[in-house]
Amino acid sequence: MTIESSKQESAGRIRLGMVGGGQGAFIGAVHRIAARIDGQFDLVAGALSSDPDRAKASAAELGLAPDRSYGSFEEMAKAEAARPDGIEAVAIVTPNHMHAPAAKAFLEAGIHVICDKPMTISVEEAKDLVALVEKSGKLFVLTHNYTGYPMIRQARAMVAAGDLGDIRLVQAEYPQDWLTEHSDSKQAEWRTDPKRSGAGGAIGDIGTHAYNLAAFVSGLETEELLAQLSTFVEGRALDDDVQILLRYKGGARGILWASQVAVGSENGLKLRIYGSKGGLEWTQADPNYLWFTRFGEPKQLITRAGAGAGPAAARVSRVPSGHPEGYLEGFATIYAEAARAIRAARDGGKPDAEVIYPTVQDGLAGMQFIEAAVESSNAGNVWTKVG
Repeated sequence: MTIESSKQESAGRIRLGMVGGGQGAFIGAVHRIAARIDGQFDLVAGALSSDPDRAKASAAELGLAPDRSYGSFEEMAKAEAARPDGIEAVAIVTPNHMHAPAAKAFLEAGIHVICDKPMTISVEEAKDLVALVEKSGKLFVLTHNYTGYPMIRQARAMVAAGDLGDIRLVQAEYPQDWLTEHSDSKQAEWRTDPKRSGAGGAIGDIGTHAYNLAAFVSGLETEELLAQLSTFVEGRALDDDVQILLRYKGGARGILWASQVAVGSENGLKLRIYGSKGGLEWTQADPNYLWFTRFGEPKQLITRAGAGAGPAAARVSRVPSGHPEGYLEGFATIYAEAARAIRAARDGGKPDAEVIYPTVQDGLAGMQFIEAAVESSNAGNVWTKVG
C-alpha cells in the first residue's frame, strides 16, 4: 500500500506542536514540510524559540494563534494538555541538550513525542527517557530520517529475507565539508559546543546517522568498537572527523567513517553490506537506486518503483518510476509512520507490523555508541564494549 493523503485521512489530522525550529533554524522547517507532505498533521502550537520575541515572530509567520505561541516548552506542555483541542504529538527540534527535558515534559503531560537525533546528550539521560516512555505508554519517534528512504526499506527486507546470506562486512560513511573552517553560524555554533551538543561533535551529528542506518539495514547489534575521534580545526572543542572499527555480535565486522572536514563532500552518506551470497550498495546522493550483486553474477540495479523493488519499498513510495524521491520524502515517511502509530494509539491499539520507525531504544543505542567511541578514542584507540 502506498502512502496517500485521502479525504478520510485528512478529516482526522493529528494536532502537532513544535519545540524549537523558529526563525533561522534549518531542521524546524524540514520537520514542518515532512509533517505536511502526506496531509496527516496540522501544526497548531509551538514554543519556537527560547527568545520570547523570536518565538512570537516565528509563530506569526507560521500562522499559529497568538494564544498557542508559548514562551517555554514547560508552559506549552501544561497548557496544551489542559485544552480539549490540545496537541496530540510534539516535534522537538532544539539543540541536543534540550531534547531530554522537553521530551520529559510532554511525555509526563500525556503527549506523544517526535524527536530529532541524537536523542539526548548522555547515556544516563537516554536510559531515564527509556524508562519514562515505558511508564507513560506514549509513543516516542526518533527522526533518523534516512531509514525512511524506499530503497533502504528494500535493502532491509532483502537482508532479512537472506538474499545476502550471512552478513560478513558492513561499511558506512558520511562525509561533509561544511565545518572545514571555523564558522560563527548558528548551526555550527551549537553543534561544536559540548554544553549543547554533548560529548560528540561529528559523531553525534552525522556519525549516529551512519551507525543507525547500518544497524537498521543489517539487523546487527554492535559488541565492541575501536574509535579514533579527531579535531582538525584549531580551537574546536569537539571532534570533526570520526574513524571507527566495529565488531558485531555473531562475527560480522564493520567500518564507519564520518567527517565534517572532507573538502568536496556535500552530504556523502553511503552504505555497503556484504554477505556470503551477495552484496548491496546504496548512496544517499542517488537514493532511488540500489545495487545488488549475487556472488559470481553481474551487478543488478534495483530502482525505487521499477523492476526488482518489493512491497517494503512500494509502501513508502509516493510518485511513479523515473520521478526522484529524496530527503524531504524520506523524512516524511517517518512522520507518516508516526501518524499510523498515533492513529492506532487513539483506539488503544498498535499499528500493523509493517509500520517501522526509530524508537527510544534506537536513541539509547545511539548514545551508547557515542559514549563508547569517545571512551575508546580518549583511551588511545582501544577496543571498547558498547552498551
